[in-house]
Amino acid sequence: MLIYAKQPIYYYINKYPNKIKKLYLAKELEKKEYSRLMKMGFEVKRIPNEAAQKMCKNASHQGFLAEVDDYQLQPYDFFLDKKFVLVLSGLTDIGNIGAIVRSAYALGVNAIIACGVKSLPLEHIMRTSTGALVDMPFAIENNVHDVLNELKMSGFTSYGADMSGMDIRETRIDKKKVLVLGSEGEGLSSRVVSKLDCAVSIKMSHDFDSLNVSVAAAILMDRMR
Repeated sequence: MLIYAKQPIYYYINKYPNKIKKLYLAKELEKKEYSRLMKMGFEVKRIPNEAAQKMCKNASHQGFLAEVDDYQLQPYDFFLDKKFVLVLSGLTDIGNIGAIVRSAYALGVNAIIACGVKSLPLEHIMRTSTGALVDMPFAIENNVHDVLNELKMSGFTSYGADMSGMDIRETRIDKKKVLVLGSEGEGLSSRVVSKLDCAVSIKMSHDFDSLNVSVAAAILMDRMR
């Protein structure tokens, strides 16, 4: 898997250098830092910026690209013994998904299940999560209803983000819980809402329609810790 940009690559360098196969540098580094990287056990190769641009299809690579071990998705039923699971129902924006993964890892979520999609570009999520995906168990399962039924049968209490839901500050949160987030434009479907144990919302101080899904996710996850 090819990843690029400084933050996710240094996340690998500092935590999982053994997962790096080859590091490509399209910028000059201080001699001390270059010498340190050369001693870390993976191949370091200097390349011109034009080659780096071609490798990442003209995305912003910041002078850093790396070939790393492929990220391994997990079956969602591996998560049934967890305490805090996040379900993404129909989210497709990679920037938002990456930001959610980063917040989830920081705020104690044990695993994430992406539903309503057949696949996701994991290398891009690795970049937008600044590397946090490598430490976050992640599954993809198309049918969200099967996932919610299985989680319920395994003792999870389900909470879902919905603008008409109960104020999250006033909601009793069980120890074994799942937070369900809907798509950026549509939110949760009425069928998904009907399966929830509790719909929750973030009450606004001013009259405004909604928050970005990644911002709302971080607030809800923090309140539910």
